[in-house]
Amino acid sequence: MPWREDTQPYYVLVSELMLQQTQVHRVIPKFEAFMKRFPTIFDLATAPLSEVLILWSGLGYNRRAKFLHQAARKVVSECNGVIPDTFKGLQELPGVGPNTAGAIMVYSYNQPVVFIETNVRTVYFQHLFPGNGQVHDNELRTVVEETIDQEHPREWYWALMDYGSWLKKQGLGANDRSLQYKKQAPLKGSVREVRGMLLKALAKREYTVQELAELAPPDERFEAALGALLDEGLILLTDQRLHLP
Repeated sequence: MPWREDTQPYYVLVSELMLQQTQVHRVIPKFEAFMKRFPTIFDLATAPLSEVLILWSGLGYNRRAKFLHQAARKVVSECNGVIPDTFKGLQELPGVGPNTAGAIMVYSYNQPVVFIETNVRTVYFQHLFPGNGQVHDNELRTVVEETIDQEHPREWYWALMDYGSWLKKQGLGANDRSLQYKKQAPLKGSVREVRGMLLKALAKREYTVQELAELAPPDERFEAALGALLDEGLILLTDQRLHLP
């Protein structure tokens, strides 16, 4: 994983946003292409959002691309291009919540900060919550805080990630026992699938609304997807033509 070979904050920030609800094997080639085009946070901040969306295509949940772009611009304009090294400072960046901030603190700055994600849950449910029913993340967070390796948190979390991934492959994920875990809805037939379809089309050229509608399924998903993309600023309507920002 390239973000383990080089743990600079920019790499970890990009990888953590890409890895949200996306598997590692899908992220690696996208991450490498992204870094080839935007090798520094300054390159990302000065690029148009349209280029970021085009490179993000295929990862899904495209609002993450916009958050990443906004975060890069905020870091460059307000922090002289230096990604914050505090938990609070990281959470002030668009798209960075407590768990993403925790991951950056651990992987980039090697600080023993607690964060929860699916692999962490898997390991702890398997060994420290056997037979329990539903478990709240607050309860889990307390146990993680008590057991985290204070001297080597980066390597400790890497081990948790790898072991948790292995357990899931053995059918021992058990994330349905988490009160916070929500299973990702199927992509096929969803509004999310239509969103991706529309963005992929607009990456090639501009369309009128009618032209774009002809490419989408003839049902309410088109209007739902188009409306959401416009509201989120992921596409724009100028002179009756839809286009990427």
